[in-house]
Amino acid sequence: MGGHVLTRIEKVDYSVEGVPIGEFENILFSGCNFGRADLNGVVFWECVFEDCDLSLATVTDASFRDVHFVGCKMLGFRFDMCNKLGLELAFERCNLNHSVFSGLKLPNTVFTDCTLCEVDFESCDLTGASFSGSDMTRSVFVQSNLKKADFRTAHGFSIDPESNTIQGAKFSMAGLAGLLDKYKLDIS
Repeated sequence: MGGHVLTRIEKVDYSVEGVPIGEFENILFSGCNFGRADLNGVVFWECVFEDCDLSLATVTDASFRDVHFVGCKMLGFRFDMCNKLGLELAFERCNLNHSVFSGLKLPNTVFTDCTLCEVDFESCDLTGASFSGSDMTRSVFVQSNLKKADFRTAHGFSIDPESNTIQGAKFSMAGLAGLLDKYKLDIS
């Protein structure tokens, strides 16, 4: 976030009021509701979303540049529909179940203590990404670049090493079973 002072916007219900088209820069959105809101074409630059609901918001060509999400509910969020130019995200304690990141370049993205169940990471570049403490049950990794990604404290993931690039990725001993799921082994 570069040390900028953030303007704070609290508890606004954008699902009712709508979001004005334009650019939001250095804004801290706290406790706001963007559920099912139309964010199409809106630009968010160096913003923080804290304890917000962004579930099922429409985000066609929306821009998220250096945006942090903390404690947010983001069910079914279609990151794949966002503007890819300058896309830079970080997540902490967010519920991203059923979200779609397919086809995106997200190197070094951090997911800390997130719920990432049934998330689509197909054809995603997650080089150097960190999934610290995250639940990845039934998330999809197909033709994804996971080089140097850190899964050591993540759980519930199933990654096929034959259909993903995993050189240098970090796994714990307990997580190795998630690399062997397709073989239907009984690992104890």
